[in-house]
Amino acid sequence: MQPVVIGDVIWEPPPEVVERSRLQRFMTRHGIGSFAELVERSGRDYAWFWDAMIHDLGIHFYKGYEQVVDVSKGVPWAKWWIGGKLNIVASCLDRHLERGQGAKPALIWEGEDGEVRRLTYQELNAEVCKFASALRRLGIEKGDRVGLFMPLTPAVAIALLACAKIGAVYIPLFSGYGPGAISSRLNDGEAKVLICADGFYRRGQVVPMKEVADRALIDAETVKHCIVQRRIGRDIPWTHGRDKTWDVLVEDEPDEMPTARLDPEDPLMIIYTSGTTGRPKGAVHTHGGFPIKTAQDLAHGFDMGPEDVLFWFTDIGWMMGPWLILGSLLHGGTMVLYEGTPDTPGPDRLWRMVADHRVSILGVSPTLVRGLMAHGDEPPKKHDLSSLRVLGGTGEPWNPEPFTWYFQQIGGSRLPVINYTGGTEIAGGILCGNVVSKLRPTSFAGPLPGMAADVLDDQGQSVQGEVGELVIRAPWPGMTRGFWQDDERYLATYWSRFPGVWVHGDWAYIADDGLWYVLGRSDDTIKVAGKRLGPAEVESVLVGHRAVAESAAVGVPDELKGEALVCFVVLRSGQKPDSGLAEQLKDMVAAALGKPLRPKSVEFVADLPKTRNAKILRRVVKAVYLGLEPGDLSSLENPDALEAISGARQR
Repeated sequence: MQPVVIGDVIWEPPPEVVERSRLQRFMTRHGIGSFAELVERSGRDYAWFWDAMIHDLGIHFYKGYEQVVDVSKGVPWAKWWIGGKLNIVASCLDRHLERGQGAKPALIWEGEDGEVRRLTYQELNAEVCKFASALRRLGIEKGDRVGLFMPLTPAVAIALLACAKIGAVYIPLFSGYGPGAISSRLNDGEAKVLICADGFYRRGQVVPMKEVADRALIDAETVKHCIVQRRIGRDIPWTHGRDKTWDVLVEDEPDEMPTARLDPEDPLMIIYTSGTTGRPKGAVHTHGGFPIKTAQDLAHGFDMGPEDVLFWFTDIGWMMGPWLILGSLLHGGTMVLYEGTPDTPGPDRLWRMVADHRVSILGVSPTLVRGLMAHGDEPPKKHDLSSLRVLGGTGEPWNPEPFTWYFQQIGGSRLPVINYTGGTEIAGGILCGNVVSKLRPTSFAGPLPGMAADVLDDQGQSVQGEVGELVIRAPWPGMTRGFWQDDERYLATYWSRFPGVWVHGDWAYIADDGLWYVLGRSDDTIKVAGKRLGPAEVESVLVGHRAVAESAAVGVPDELKGEALVCFVVLRSGQKPDSGLAEQLKDMVAAALGKPLRPKSVEFVADLPKTRNAKILRRVVKAVYLGLEPGDLSSLENPDALEAISGARQR
C-alpha cells in the first residue's frame, strides 16, 4: 500500500477537558498514568478491566456474578458475568426511577414533517411496561424473536426496550428494506411477531411500510402477529386476526410491570449484516454484552455523562440505532431520534435540530458530511451550535477534506472529531478517538480500552509504520456470540486466519506518534501492477478537487496490470463533466500516488449506491460495472444509482 498521509495536529485536549473527562477519572481511580498504559493493561488483563467497567457504569445486577469471564470453550465462545442475574432494562430505566430521576428527559423525537415529541424517563418506562404487557398477552415469552420494521420514532425505542424487559429477542430491520430482505431475516430468526409502522416521511413523501410488511409476511410463516404503529394515520390494508393496532393493543395495559431476571448470556438482539453471497449473517448479542460495550464506548470514547444529549444520525437497522437507544439510557442521558433525511426541507436541517434540541454529542457518517458540505459553509452558520462539545463519525474511512470541514465548520475548530470504527459483530468500536488525546485528520487515538487490538502482516507478525490487518487478540463482552444457527460461518469469518485471533477485515496503520488510521476494508483492496492500495487513498485525492463532491474507486481486471483503477465521481452543484476534467482527475491521482496508479477511467455519475446510513457500496459499484451479480442489495437506499454505473460500462 501507499504510505499513509499524516496530517498536522489540529486539536490538543485542553487541561480542563482532560481533568473532567470520564476517561481521566477512570485512570486516576485505578492509578494509571497514561492512555497508552490503560490500553496495554486493559488488553492484557481484560477480566480486571471489564469488572472495573461494570462498577464504573453502575450496571444493576439482581444477583452478583461469581466470575467475570469463562473462556474454557475457547476465546471465540467466551461467556461473561458467570453466575450473575440481570436485565439491561433495569439499568436503562428502573434504576433511574429508583433514584428519583423520572422527570428527566429520556427521549426527544423529531419527524421530518416537523412534529416533535418528548418523553421523560417516567413516561418512557410507562410506555415500555404497557407494550411489554401487551406482548406477554399475545403469548410472547422469553427467547421468542420479534422483528422491528420501523422508522426511528419513540415507538421503536419503546418496542426494543419492551422486548428486552420480558426477555424476548428483537430483530432490528432497516426501514428501507424490501419484502424479500424482511422475510429472509424473519424466517432465519423464526420470528413470532413483526412490529411495523403504517409509513413515515422521507424527502417530504410518505414511504409506505405496511404494504411492504404484508408482502414480506406472505413468505414469513412463523410470524403470527403484526403490530402496526399509526405513524402517518393513512389507509392501509388489514389482515383480520393477524394485524393489531399498537394504540388499541396497549390501551388497557398497566404502566408498571416487573422486569424479568435473566442470565447475562441470554440473547438480547439478533442483528443481521449483509454479505456478498449466501444468506444474511445474524449476529447474536446478549444482555450482558452489547449494552455494556456500548456504554463503555460512549464513556471512554465520547465522554458521555448524564447531562448529555446524544444525536446520532442512524436507522434502527444499523447497529448504531440500538447503540444510540441503549447507550444514552445507560448513562442517564437524553437521546435524539429523527426519522427523515438530513437535508429536507433544506441543507441546514441537521444543524437546526442540533440547535433546537441542544445536542451535545453529534454523530454522522463521512458520506453524510461530504453531501452536506457540498451546500457550502453557510447552512451551519445559520444556527447556534454552541451546545456541541463532542463530534463523532463512523461508518467508513474519512477523507481529510470532509473531516477538516466537519472539525472547522461544525466544531468551530474547538471540538474533537471522535473517529470511531468497529462493527455490528463488535457491538461498537475497536478503535476510537477520545478527549484526552491529540487529533490529526482521520486519525484514531488508538484501541478503545478493553480492546486488545493489533496490526499484523501476512505472516501474523505485529507491525508498526506499515499497513496490515486489524485484529483483536482477546475477548470482550460485546463480542457476538456467533451467527444465529451458523457457528461454522462465524468461526470461518473471524477466527480462521490466525489461531485465537479475531481478524476484522480492515486495513490499519499505526503511526510513529501512536495514532492509528484505518484505510478501508481489506476485501476492497485494489492491486495495480503489484501495488496494493485501499479505495480511500484514491478517493481522498479525488475529493480534494474543488469540483468533486464524492467518489468511489474500484479495481477491475486488466491484462497488463492485473487490476486497473476505475473511479466514479459525483460532481458538486454547478460543475459540468467533460473529458478535460476526467484527465485532470487522472493526473491528480497519478501525481499523488504514482504513475502506475493512474486511473484507467474516470466515470461521472449523478449518485453512488449507498445504504440508508450513507455507506458507499463499493462491491456493488464494481459488480454492476463489470456486469456481475451484485449480491445482497437489501440495504441499498438508492437503486437508481446503479443505472448510471451500468451505463458507464457500456460506453
